[in-house]
Amino acid sequence: MSGLPPLVQDLLRPEAYPHHPQRVELAQTQMSFVFLTGELAYKVKKPVDLGYLNYTTLEKRHHFCQQEVALNRRLAPQAYLGVVGIVQEKGHHFVEREGEAVEYAVKMRQLPRERMLDYLLRAGQATPSMLERVGEIVARFHRQAATSPQISTFGSMEAITTNAEENFSQTRERVGHTIPRERYDAIVDYTRSFLKQRTGLFQRRVAGGRIRDCHGDLHAAHICLEDGIPIYDCIEFSDRFRYSDVASEVAFLAMDLDRYGRPDLARAFVSAYLRVSGDGEMAELLPFYLCYRAYVRGKVEGFKLADPHIPTPEKAAARSAARHYLDLSYLYTRGGLRPLLLITVGLVGPGKTALAQALGERLGMAVFSSDPVRKELAEMPVGEHRFEPPGQGIYSADFNRRTYDELFRRAGEVLARGGWAIMDASFRRQGERDRAGELARRYGATFGIIEATCPEATIRQRLEHRLGENTPSDGRWEIYLDQKRDFDPVAAAPPTHHLAIDTSPPVAEVCQQAALAVVDWAAAGP
Repeated sequence: MSGLPPLVQDLLRPEAYPHHPQRVELAQTQMSFVFLTGELAYKVKKPVDLGYLNYTTLEKRHHFCQQEVALNRRLAPQAYLGVVGIVQEKGHHFVEREGEAVEYAVKMRQLPRERMLDYLLRAGQATPSMLERVGEIVARFHRQAATSPQISTFGSMEAITTNAEENFSQTRERVGHTIPRERYDAIVDYTRSFLKQRTGLFQRRVAGGRIRDCHGDLHAAHICLEDGIPIYDCIEFSDRFRYSDVASEVAFLAMDLDRYGRPDLARAFVSAYLRVSGDGEMAELLPFYLCYRAYVRGKVEGFKLADPHIPTPEKAAARSAARHYLDLSYLYTRGGLRPLLLITVGLVGPGKTALAQALGERLGMAVFSSDPVRKELAEMPVGEHRFEPPGQGIYSADFNRRTYDELFRRAGEVLARGGWAIMDASFRRQGERDRAGELARRYGATFGIIEATCPEATIRQRLEHRLGENTPSDGRWEIYLDQKRDFDPVAAAPPTHHLAIDTSPPVAEVCQQAALAVVDWAAAGP
């Protein structure tokens, strides 16, 4: 807190607000501080010049606060309450108090976090019918959104090329950090080639009135699935980023749904939009705009790495998110997102589960681990240990079969909807690996094997440490030795879809190495 500007520190005090909330929480974006008070939220713009926006003077911040309210009332009239002043008295700042404003804030009704689409996606509660409703709302909004000869210029080849090239110039210094050089080059080549080959299509979009004053930042975190479905936080600071082909806006949310591993929901959203809008030409444009929008999001997340006010843990999350979006952008140049199944292979102890969980978060994959599934089937607390001899109790051959059957069932559900899944287990037997490969083939999925290896001294140390932790694993040294005597070498895996990886380095480092390989597998296809 000490590193925050004095105004921000002041506004974390409940007494700074007229309704005296019980507590105040701070959320940050690269361009704003948001103060959450329970009933209301107050958004203060940072005095920054990021090139594509300039909030460096009080006059500009006041103007863009007013713009934000006016524009967002189009899709979220119930959420945006107005612009309020912040005054300074006796060394402290106060919101909505009489006096000369030293700063301004957008006053909003605080929307319920548990009804945000990104929250519902993470909780597995988002449904196709929800996204169909969103598609219908967005299609009607686009139909009514303003257009004009001036707005239409933002759909010209010159404008689209400028936007795309700006993406590349603004991220060039991040090549090698958030995106490998070869993927950056592939995205640049794909973008320039598409624009060159589809000039007539882009011109028809302009002539057909498809360039509109859109939302500009339509992703899952800006959609609330409560009554009326408010869609908030549109771009107010740049007409250029808001005026666009409606196909670009549709692609933005479809891409974000892909990022959460729900291409089925992306299809539901796009289908509902096309049904209401009748925009039959959009399908040809979507691959380009999916790639473009994923790159934009990767760029924005990457910008956070240079923000001095964002804590180190949040920067680590931003780096991971940037890499994920840029992975997606690259995959769209290779035909888009196809179902993918990974399995971990290895003896007890090298850190398969930690790697699987990290990969799941990094790549938006569903992770199914044998240890918690086994405990669920045994109807026992996940963190309770059951130190039974090898081959007995919940580790008997019959219980192992039940556990693997459940892993396969859950992974199959994800593949059926076009998603990515990891089955995290030892997969000691070649027959189990063959069965996983067959499951992938059934759904036309890419199949890959990540074999976790580690020095025995490290494994022993990890197993001894794990015994005192509240984890689902019952692994211990004698189990490792038993498995080592009875383990089928990974011999039948395609060499291009098999990664043997040393898991002794920090998990973030191991995860990034594995993620690079997995995305290459996904790009190559089954």
